[in-house]
Amino acid sequence: MTSSLDLGVIGNSVVAALVDRVGRIVWMCYPRLDGDPVFCSLLDGDEKFDGSYRIDLEGCADATQRYLGNTAVLETILTDGNGSALRIVDYAPRFKQFDRLFRPPMIIRRLEPVSGVPLVTVRIRPRFNYGAAHAVQTIGSNHIRYLAEDPAATSPVLRLTTDAPIAHIVSEQPFALTQAVTLILGADETFGGSVPRLGIDFLERTREYWIDWQRYLSVPFEWQQAVIRAAITLKLCAFEETGAIMAALTTSVPEAPGTPRTWDYRYCWLRDAYFVVHALNRLGATLTMEDFLRYITTVAQTETSGVLKPVYGLLPSLPLDERTVPTLRGYRGMGPVRVGNLAQVQVQNDSYGSIILAAAQMFFDERLPHRGDIDLFHRLERLGRKAAAVAFEPDAGLWEFRGRMRVHTHSTAMCWAACDRLAKIAGVLGERESAKEWRDIADGIRERLLEEAWNEELGTFVDAQGSTEVDASLLLMQEIGLVSADDPRFLGTLAMIEKRLRRGAHLMRYAAPDDFGLPETSFTVCTFWYIDALVAVGRKEEARALFEQVLSCRTHHGLLSEDLDPSRGELWGNFPQTYSMVGLIISAMRLSKSWEEAFWRGS
Repeated sequence: MTSSLDLGVIGNSVVAALVDRVGRIVWMCYPRLDGDPVFCSLLDGDEKFDGSYRIDLEGCADATQRYLGNTAVLETILTDGNGSALRIVDYAPRFKQFDRLFRPPMIIRRLEPVSGVPLVTVRIRPRFNYGAAHAVQTIGSNHIRYLAEDPAATSPVLRLTTDAPIAHIVSEQPFALTQAVTLILGADETFGGSVPRLGIDFLERTREYWIDWQRYLSVPFEWQQAVIRAAITLKLCAFEETGAIMAALTTSVPEAPGTPRTWDYRYCWLRDAYFVVHALNRLGATLTMEDFLRYITTVAQTETSGVLKPVYGLLPSLPLDERTVPTLRGYRGMGPVRVGNLAQVQVQNDSYGSIILAAAQMFFDERLPHRGDIDLFHRLERLGRKAAAVAFEPDAGLWEFRGRMRVHTHSTAMCWAACDRLAKIAGVLGERESAKEWRDIADGIRERLLEEAWNEELGTFVDAQGSTEVDASLLLMQEIGLVSADDPRFLGTLAMIEKRLRRGAHLMRYAAPDDFGLPETSFTVCTFWYIDALVAVGRKEEARALFEQVLSCRTHHGLLSEDLDPSRGELWGNFPQTYSMVGLIISAMRLSKSWEEAFWRGS
């Protein structure tokens, strides 16, 4: 089967699965979001159906799919040529129980006959150790255990507990679906109680959880469905046990056809996490920020040298040594498939600013039950002093160049932002001397940056000291408050970015060759940054038109990956990409008419 990114996502912030349009689970890591991809056919599709979890309807002629309202519960309806139809409801349990969240590493599939007598085949074919080992089955009265065929493997063991006919599932033979059945796949644990009752109970409680969660979001008047789906997706990429926020749920979906730019994004980039926190804060979902602060506190305590890595595992102390996996062929056969990420050993100086920006709201938001205090301020100060020290040191930059180090404008700007926010936080806390100290440091960085990053001949800020190139991150200079949107220098930079980086309705992150040659696809969040910049400089109608064009490139569920083919609108790169979903939320909130303007005034 040909792989596609037109996928739905189910999950509960511990595990997640990607489901294609006919109800096949093509990607799922276990026992957590960064684990072994037990269902991996997204990166190794073949005619044997290995690495997938399929519910096949005999003679299937049509498929429709939707989320059940504003939830992470997915419904697929398959219909055969004679009118018999089957309903598949997929979800990962998530709800409050005993004053805490219940979110087991489990996915549940409920199969229901809709019309006629559908003839169904269930095919569950996990693979282990990144596709290297097929599964062997052991059979119980109401369950099947799936474990790696290699007895020496340390892979997880899965258990399916079900009221469906076990013999038909083991033999992968069709059976008539005359009544609803429930399939519970998760840890190898004995299951007590009624399978169908639990399936219904967990489904209703999970639906209620998501409906309750999204109803408190401060959504814009326009594009509400797009924003709500993006927010739910961001929540599914947050590993709440530690507070880490994943960049994406997948590894090695290439940035463009045939490129070796295939990376593992199942980790927590401090930069990306800040953007997620910022977007959810704008919607009023501040708990993710509090969880992330817990995560970065652990990071800061374990990095005794004070030097931050740009990316960490879901458990911060885990190494992310990068390797290629020969046992998976890659998305549409386009390898290599990678595990781990070399970015962990890179120098990326913007990380300090990302953490302080993510934490800053703790000191200003009076809704929060646990406000930022002097102890948190002192912990952030240690990061701020590091930011001040490295502000003009060469690094790999936010685009993670592997073959060169330069003094990148964005990295220096984020070091400035770290010091600027510390000055403001100190003011709120009444720490006058600290406020003055940090203001002087921030002003010194800003003055030098604006001088050294400006190219008078070209009339633009440039991406790095001594460069003549621009990149999309320069659009964030007004976003973080370094320059105003009406500053002639920013307007000149915007004009140069449009000239060099715009491709139709989309924006490249940069246009100069890198370690792998010229980039071929646009970087979706950069297009949203461009849209935001257009709003800031007063070109709102143009920004609205571009925003609608980007929305038209989403999957049928409203999701986005990392990259887009600017000529065809096809999605590329890891999926779903938090960066892209963040960009959608922020742009929608800036472009939307106000509730008063659109509703009460009827305009």
